[in-house]
Amino acid sequence: MNYHQKFAVEPGSKVHLDKIDPAYSGKRGLHEQAEELTRDEIARIDRLQYLLYANDDRSLLVVLQGLDAAGKDGVIRHLFSGMNPQGVSVVSFKQPTWIEAEHDFLWRAHSHAPAKGEVVIFNRSHYEDVLVPHVHKLVSRSEISKRYKLINQFEELLSRNGTRILKFYLHISPEEQLERFLQRLEDKTRQWKISESDYLERRFWHRYMDAYEPMLEHTSTKVAPWHVIPANHKWFRNLAISRIVADTMDDLGLKPPPARVDLADIRLKYHEAEADGANSSHAKRVTEESQ
Repeated sequence: MNYHQKFAVEPGSKVHLDKIDPAYSGKRGLHEQAEELTRDEIARIDRLQYLLYANDDRSLLVVLQGLDAAGKDGVIRHLFSGMNPQGVSVVSFKQPTWIEAEHDFLWRAHSHAPAKGEVVIFNRSHYEDVLVPHVHKLVSRSEISKRYKLINQFEELLSRNGTRILKFYLHISPEEQLERFLQRLEDKTRQWKISESDYLERRFWHRYMDAYEPMLEHTSTKVAPWHVIPANHKWFRNLAISRIVADTMDDLGLKPPPARVDLADIRLKYHEAEADGANSSHAKRVTEESQ
């Protein structure tokens, strides 16, 4: 299945999240194959990331958005653990620091944009600055509309600089979120993730849906498409995202870059060094035999 076509938000289209099933999990029997299929996609990502890093002329930005417990950390852990850490980084966007708040709202995002050859993953992102103000009515609707336009211009700029952008909204149900909160409560290794704000923000679930829908509609573009990923089933979420990422990197047509040195000259130096080594070994052996 082409997951990009199935889950991408077409630019200019309307989004109704209540009509998208967060428990969707593909064709019957897929669950049994999912682990192997996901492993294959991760291997493909690993191979392509090596070529991206080697070419050093393009980059990839992956944006993960979703409500608390939607699985952003899980996506990062399962899908990007196979990448070479020299060429990948993760940036987590929390409440702005006072320094960040003194700049325009895109400043902190731009400062973490990937350099050529890099993959960068945003765990939450610049989209927090249209979602949270919408939900909590911190700025006017007209200001939020202006921010949509600025975000599109920002992402267009990144695209012109050689950055491919993939954006994923992890779509879970309120029932699934509550179940995951309970799992955190009962698992001592995950209790550190619990915060009061998780439960407080649940009261604004419908407001968040009302904020996400126009955000997806206004900021899914040709150069930076949004994908609404059904995320109630972690295994399906991982498979769908890994395949979209791998397919997108494949579309870059990456190939091993040409050598940056004169290979004939390097081969000559190699043979000279090899000859010198052989001569040294012969001389040492003759000396030892004469003693």
